[in-house]
Amino acid sequence: MMKPMLLLLEDRLLPLANSGAEVPKLSIIIPMLNEAASIQATLARLQSLRASGIEIIVVDGGSQDHSVALASPLADTLLACEPGRARQMNLGAKHARAEALLFLHADTRLSEGAVEQITQALSTHGWGRFDIQLEGHSRWLPIVSQMMNLRSRLSGIATGDQGMFLRHETFDAVGGFPDQPLMEDIALSKRLKALSSPASLRTKVVSSGRRWDQFGAWKTICLMWRLRYRYWRGVSASQLAKEYRHAR
Repeated sequence: MMKPMLLLLEDRLLPLANSGAEVPKLSIIIPMLNEAASIQATLARLQSLRASGIEIIVVDGGSQDHSVALASPLADTLLACEPGRARQMNLGAKHARAEALLFLHADTRLSEGAVEQITQALSTHGWGRFDIQLEGHSRWLPIVSQMMNLRSRLSGIATGDQGMFLRHETFDAVGGFPDQPLMEDIALSKRLKALSSPASLRTKVVSSGRRWDQFGAWKTICLMWRLRYRYWRGVSASQLAKEYRHAR
């Protein structure tokens, strides 16, 4: 297992502890903001992959809780930048050393064999995503999960909590995530669809349904569909982000 290295890009830059290490076959990039409740468990589940040579990169967006302290010993690289999921994931990709990238939310976990499936999928596709299973208290979450998977399969559009993966060169070719505060995953999917269709893996990643539990399943569904429709109609992501924060 590689010794962790810490890059805090606001105040200081520490030497890279693994600059001479073997190049990993996959870099897992996790954006984080005040995720003390889940980040330790998420990273703990990835330690067997890390021990096998998979690179784990965590990018903090200015957490005010104990997220950084919890994540630091469980990651190969810890970066910090201004908040914004797209900005954080782009920074992680910039420092990733592998030929393949996986963007994973801090409250999402992979199924067994996911890395092998990514490798196989990227042998025929430039990018892809997993199906999703939302986990929580609401009895509507299985239906929400099915709706998300069906919509993604029909549209070819992936969401960030589905575990988007792609070749590093493909990510660079489309310019990465657009630096916008919302819908960055949809925008990237559209860029990638212009190159090729996604590998839509039926294996599921398990993601927290806390958003639906906290704000109500149908209220959240209606909110997200309304925001997606307005985004499709050309409303700016900045305006939609303000409406999203207000609605929550």
